[in-house]
Amino acid sequence: MALDSGLLSRAESKCELCNSSTALKAYDIPPDANGTLDQQILLCETCYAQVTQINELDLNHWHCLNESMWSQVPAVQVMAWRMLQRLSQESWARDLLEMLYLDDETLAWAQSGITPSINEENTVKHLDANGAVLEPGDTVTLVKDLNVKGGGFTAKRGTAVRGISLVPDTPEHIEGRVNGQQIVILTKYVKKS
Repeated sequence: MALDSGLLSRAESKCELCNSSTALKAYDIPPDANGTLDQQILLCETCYAQVTQINELDLNHWHCLNESMWSQVPAVQVMAWRMLQRLSQESWARDLLEMLYLDDETLAWAQSGITPSINEENTVKHLDANGAVLEPGDTVTLVKDLNVKGGGFTAKRGTAVRGISLVPDTPEHIEGRVNGQQIVILTKYVKKS
């Protein structure tokens, strides 16, 4: 199948994720791909094999998302988001995912491609210092004095943090209010009350 000239032109004859110019092929983005330019991206053989899960993920290869996630093309943003989600066990991928902004429509499209079974496998459990499972809305107590970066104060050991929220896909982080400021707290420094 010949590549669409519009797709080649938009991608400047390069993979839209890693900029390779060898062995290019069009990839229709599931689940509702209709073969239009808006729902396709141009991928090299390496990206294609890993996106479609033919080959195992090569973590070093995907550092290319640091550049491609800033594309103005929604289809490229969707694939960058999905790949960063798959790589979210890596701290660099979580950092990129936190920086990536998608408008509501594009985010819904990106999320629609994640099957429930994948989400269930990657369910993140937030555990306190004693191994107790933390839930949104729990009250926790700090087990160590914590210097609050940018806050100009130290959160003292024994301080109760009420109504915590969990940071998705990051099991070692929770959020809560201390001294009227919303802060991120490492779960290893709290115990469930």
